[in-house]
Amino acid sequence: MKLTVPFLFLLFVNINLFAQSIEGNAETFANNEPISNSEIAIIPEPVSVVKQAGHFVLPANIIIQASKSPELKQTVAFLQERLSTPTGYYVNTLSTPSATATIKLILNDKQDATLGTEGYHLTVGLKQVTIRANKPAGLFYGVQSLLQLLPKEIESKEEIKGIKWTMPCVEITDYPRLGWRGLMFDVARHFFTKQEVKQYIDAMVRYKYNILHLHLADDEGWRIEIKGLPKLTEVGAWNVKRVGNFGDFIPPTADEPRNYGGFYTQEDIKELVAYAKERFVDIMPEIDVPGHSLAVIASYPDLSCTPEAATYKVRSGEKIMDWSRGAPPIGLVDNTLCPANEKVYVFLDTVFSQVAKLFPFPYIHVGGDEVSHTFWEKNDQIKELMKREGLKTIPEVQAYFEKRVEKIIVAKGKKFMAWDEVLEGGVSQSAAVMSWRSMKYGTEAAKAGHEVVMSPTQFAYLDYMQADAITEPKIYASLRLSKTYEFEPVPEGVNPVYIKGGQANLWTEQVYNIRQAEYMTWPRGFAIAESVWSPKEKKNWTNFFARTEQHFKRLDIAETKYAPSVYDPIFSVKRSADRNLSISLSTEVEGLDIYYSFDNSFPDRFYPKYTAPLVPPIDATVLKVITYRGKTPVGRMMNMPIEELNKRAGKK
Repeated sequence: MKLTVPFLFLLFVNINLFAQSIEGNAETFANNEPISNSEIAIIPEPVSVVKQAGHFVLPANIIIQASKSPELKQTVAFLQERLSTPTGYYVNTLSTPSATATIKLILNDKQDATLGTEGYHLTVGLKQVTIRANKPAGLFYGVQSLLQLLPKEIESKEEIKGIKWTMPCVEITDYPRLGWRGLMFDVARHFFTKQEVKQYIDAMVRYKYNILHLHLADDEGWRIEIKGLPKLTEVGAWNVKRVGNFGDFIPPTADEPRNYGGFYTQEDIKELVAYAKERFVDIMPEIDVPGHSLAVIASYPDLSCTPEAATYKVRSGEKIMDWSRGAPPIGLVDNTLCPANEKVYVFLDTVFSQVAKLFPFPYIHVGGDEVSHTFWEKNDQIKELMKREGLKTIPEVQAYFEKRVEKIIVAKGKKFMAWDEVLEGGVSQSAAVMSWRSMKYGTEAAKAGHEVVMSPTQFAYLDYMQADAITEPKIYASLRLSKTYEFEPVPEGVNPVYIKGGQANLWTEQVYNIRQAEYMTWPRGFAIAESVWSPKEKKNWTNFFARTEQHFKRLDIAETKYAPSVYDPIFSVKRSADRNLSISLSTEVEGLDIYYSFDNSFPDRFYPKYTAPLVPPIDATVLKVITYRGKTPVGRMMNMPIEELNKRAGKK
């Protein structure tokens, strides 16, 4: 066939336009393969992601090139295991430069100012993957992003056949917004084994957290061996197991065995610190004083101001505080160390001397929260202390205690950190503050020149219920995923130099095992991770949740438990003008349909679909609801008693 010049010209133009349209499209193509939006679903969202044409195919013989730096040893071993186990491929490592290396982990000879100490450049090409960073931590975080680019089956703990192990070609530049990216794990209310703490660390590093705050002492248990103070673990580490609604348990009888609990030996702590450090996580210890100290007082009653402390036992979840008038609470027992007792400071000197040696992290957290003043107010030793030291108020008594404790901490070469209540009586300028009651206290502390870590209840308390109270262990308040994602750790009008970072806190009053700890942490832990790592301007709920859904699939394969609460319907009730109950249903996620029944049967998508507020039939006892996306059920079957809805709506 003869091709004319005009025809050739038109053919060239059309081919050029087609190429440009592909190059400019959000989904690029190579080898006739589309890159779907789900292929790049990294959490936390990187600073910059530029898609390239094509896919990298993981070869059956993988070579990882990395220097022999001791700090890279765990990163290489981690990547080697994560690649070899699910694929069944052979993974070799070498320390010399190789043009044929599959994955190169390169520490920059010349520092890239953009990346800092934890940033990385990740390049996925057609033939090779390269991660560059200034420091080993950056390479470790680059590896986390690399693994998130592979198919979800990479999370498997056993070999999976028949998977095409590919990654979209991409250029990623990434570095954290904030240096302090923490999770607090309360191992005092319920004891978690050394292996379970390691499991928690393994989960958190996938989302680029770098600080594990261990809450090691509370009314329910003392969890760390202290040489010379054996009763702390012989007595203080054990209570009577109770299950149900924490805080309302039947007080244990004298003959019930106190065999529920546990503690970490100093060798255990050293092992955990080393394990975390290999994964670029620092562990911050917390010994909560002067309140929350019933486990200490049960072990050493002479550290109390109250004579009847000799009869006290480690708390098992029975009521010991009355919160009816708000904070500070009314103490029903005296769970505080005595600020007027010199033995207390000798005790704390011994404790913090050993804690300081065990934990290399610069900060020691000393609690200071929710201190009941009930017993201090009527105690003669406290009155004498106030007279001697010129203290006018009980908050000043606590301030006296905190300042003495800070001197102990500083003498050990560490920095003092405490919950925001310590600001009330005044603390030294060098005291660091962890703000939990609201953003307000952290903002005030930062404006006063204190270092601040933001961990407000309104956004960052992972023990809070994440769905309706009929489905979750009942606790103080609710916190849904979308609300958690609103967390902004650096408030307007505050010099960001004083905001060290942000943290989510998992208190474990209602968390009995590691599976429930996972359920409470994920996916809200994704939201906090993105709030402290990703650029503020890149946060977008719709985009975030699309990525979260991809990570649900990954967690399924990894056999990590998580909460699907975001799919559950939200109940709102009120009384209509005729005093009938009016039930409104909504969803946290767009695009879901809600189906319901009042006849005790289990609804599916062929049942009535919710479109307007519901009025229950006169004799109905339960409203059952479920959410669907199209033809697929995504939410859990919810069984809401009509009696419960009537309570929420108030009297008729």
